[in-house]
Amino acid sequence: MAKKRNLKKTINYICSDLFAECVAASLYGVKTNEENVDALLSTILRMNNDYVSRISHPEPGILPKDYFKNVMESFNKDVSEIIDQISNMN
Repeated sequence: MAKKRNLKKTINYICSDLFAECVAASLYGVKTNEENVDALLSTILRMNNDYVSRISHPEPGILPKDYFKNVMESFNKDVSEIIDQISNMN
């Protein structure tokens, strides 16, 4: 298992890249609905806060290796969904 600090840094880095990509796509892409862009940006911010807090405070009773594996699989799935939404904006 990686250190919690490294997991948090990775989550923050990926979320900041997603946020920047969403802003760039909304500015330079075809006309998009501002409400959809705002909703996607707030989703990225909520996702960042959620996963960082889940890393900071793991659930008791679950093996740490299994818990962090599940958290990262869930994070990767959510990131893929957001990437699909960003690509569909244009």
